[in-house]
Amino acid sequence: MELLFQLILAFLLFSECFIETKKIRGVSMSYRRLYRERKSFLCMDGSRLIPFSQVNDDYCDCADGSDEPGGLISVSGTAACHNGRFYCMNLGFRPHYIPSSRVNDGICDCCDGSDEFASRMQCSNKCRMLGQKERRELEERMKAVNEGLLLKKELIEEGALIWQEKQTQLSQLQKMSEDLRIKVADYRKRKLRAEAEKERLEKAVKPDHNSVGDQSQWLGVVPRGSRTRVDKDKPSVIHGKEQEEKTEIQQGQNDPVRTPPHENPDKLPPVIRAAQGAVDSAVAELQKVEEAYDTVQMEIRELKEKLDIDYGPEREFVFLLSRCVQMAVSEYTYTLCPFSQVTQKNNLGSEVMLGKWGGWLGRSDSPYRQMKYDEGEACWQGPKRSTVVSLVCGTETDLKSVKEPSKCLYTMELQTPAACSLNTQQRSVHSEL
Repeated sequence: MELLFQLILAFLLFSECFIETKKIRGVSMSYRRLYRERKSFLCMDGSRLIPFSQVNDDYCDCADGSDEPGGLISVSGTAACHNGRFYCMNLGFRPHYIPSSRVNDGICDCCDGSDEFASRMQCSNKCRMLGQKERRELEERMKAVNEGLLLKKELIEEGALIWQEKQTQLSQLQKMSEDLRIKVADYRKRKLRAEAEKERLEKAVKPDHNSVGDQSQWLGVVPRGSRTRVDKDKPSVIHGKEQEEKTEIQQGQNDPVRTPPHENPDKLPPVIRAAQGAVDSAVAELQKVEEAYDTVQMEIRELKEKLDIDYGPEREFVFLLSRCVQMAVSEYTYTLCPFSQVTQKNNLGSEVMLGKWGGWLGRSDSPYRQMKYDEGEACWQGPKRSTVVSLVCGTETDLKSVKEPSKCLYTMELQTPAACSLNTQQRSVHSEL
């Protein structure tokens, strides 16, 4: 009798385990203990306590859908809850959830085929094959990251040299600017001295206003009509008002027409011509020196702007200053010049600005993962064009993709060893696990 009792007890325990493992599907191992058959079931959001018989009964009792995971073997497909989820175990590959509405719908969503347990669809288990493929891809990505990290060290060394060259260039430009500033001041003084000397000579050789003949010799005077010179030494026999009128007429007729010396340089006295030449030479030299000074000042401003840019904690992105990358998409060619601009050119050669360097967009924990280029050319009846460039780890520096997800907003993916980091390595491993 005792032996019979033990056999019955063992059978009941076995039956309970068998029923439990057969009945519950679509639940992860971490939550399976909550679905052990008992008198009641507590919704995972804690909102309700329902009889366990209502679990997977094709009626949604819990607001979070936790009572309808789609796992009872007697159920041909549970979609009672719009937010219900079915857990794919996928041993050998990565597990994941699918909507309960996809359970027993004739389509193999889980690589182990567990979602089609009660349908006519015979799903083969592909998890091992997919897992092997993904592990190979992971190994390749890890290899690329490791190679990228080695290349990044070289880029950091290259960036240090570029940075030093830029600093040296700035020092040279600043010294050149100071020398030119002194020259500008000196040439301005030369110009003033030349103008003052010319003015002094003009006053020195300027004849008496009454000596019309002498004036005509250096001013290029052309007398008007037949003019009679008035001899002031002879006394006039005409007196009174008549004499005054005659004198005024004679003075008007004999008043010479003066031509400015610079309009008749050939008729100027040699000394004046030489003085005018000295002024012209001083003006020309001053203009050249001022233009050179302005050019150097502009180069200094542009170089300072470049040196003020954040190129990463180890200046690993400095090398991108001298590089532009291109990618052809359909009839357009996109060109990205990091830290400068983004352009788009069509087959006809027409170029459009898609944005100028506007800074980094990354989050605080990864500030160097995105670049912003804004203030591009305006779209027709739309906003100004802008571009967001995402940086990813790679062994080469080139564009991987260019898209226009919305009007006038472009996205690019730039792969470069400079974007590789230990965090990239850890993210790759974590995503696979």
